[in-house]
Order: sequence, then structure tokens, then C-alpha cells
Amino acid sequence: MIVYHGSYCIVDNPHVSFSRDALDFGKGFYVTRIKEQAINWTNKFKRRGKNGYLNIYKLDIDKVKEIYKVREFLSYDIEWLDFILGCRAGSNIYLQYHMVVGGIADDRVYNTIELYQDNLI
Repeated sequence: MIVYHGSYCIVDNPHVSFSRDALDFGKGFYVTRIKEQAINWTNKFKRRGKNGYLNIYKLDIDKVKEIYKVREFLSYDIEWLDFILGCRAGSNIYLQYHMVVGGIADDRVYNTIELYQDNLI
């Protein structure tokens, strides 16, 4: 499969050390199968006066699953939400896996996350 990464630079050799902490799936190198989503990231950098690059990679996910421990979230459910909340709170739960696959929490679900975190839903 083809995956994309929007960045302010060309990334020939992805490395997690450049990632921020407390992201949805923990510290890591984030890619998407959705080209438009990665392009939107490049546009965020461009609006800040930086360069924007669409990095494109070929990923054999089946091969990755044979060799590495992969956690896959197939839906936006309670397990997914608890995982994201843990990672955002600084938990190292993501370190149990070499790769985490699933949707990230964008603005459309952020309010739901806050309501869940406050035990309102």
C-alpha cells in the first residue's frame, strides 16, 4: 500500500526521535493512506511560512505484521478511545507495540473525547 506523510521537510529515513510526546498513538512516525490528509498537513506548514512536502512511501503491512507486533484499531470504540487518552496523558502503553494502526482523533471527535474523559458519556 502507498502511505503519505506531510512534513516541513523531505523525510528519506523516518525516525521516531523527531516526534512529539503525548500524541494519539504515542511518540512515533505518523503516516496516512489518505493523500488529502497528508496534503492538509503540508498546508499547515506553508501557512506558517515553512516549506511543505508530501512524502510518499510503499508499506507492505502484511510483511510488517509478520515481523513486528502491531496493534490495529478497526473502529472508533472504547478500546481505541482509552488507548488515545492514555497516550495523550503520557502513558507509555504504545511501547508494547512496534506499530499502531487506526484513525486519529481529529476535531470532529475531540469533543466526544473530552466528554468521555470527564465521565459525562
